[in-house]
Amino acid sequence: MELDAFTKGYIDCALWASLDDNDEPLDNYYGVDDLAEETLQSIIEDCKNFQDDNGKLFEENESAAGHDFWLTRNGHGAGFWDRGHDYYPNDADGKILTQKSHEYGSVELYVGDDGKIYSQ
Repeated sequence: MELDAFTKGYIDCALWASLDDNDEPLDNYYGVDDLAEETLQSIIEDCKNFQDDNGKLFEENESAAGHDFWLTRNGHGAGFWDRGHDYYPNDADGKILTQKSHEYGSVELYVGDDGKIYSQ
């Protein structure tokens, strides 16, 4: 399946920022092909909806924006508000994107007994 740059950035960040049972980042051992189908579909839907509603604010930095969407929605202490003017020239845009990200709530990834990655 071909994913857009925003969704790829989101997944890369999600795997990098999520830990397995041994406190190792998921991206050390897992990739997009390891996502359970329902997890991938949920990610695609959230990313599409976020882009549809807010894409005009980051249209030139889609991969970074996907990364920031994961970090911001999950309260990682980094994200849209701290990327700087190279990514979001208007400070208000970072604040709007932060607020909109929080509306999606947080998501956690975990590895199921079948070795696939699920979200909760």
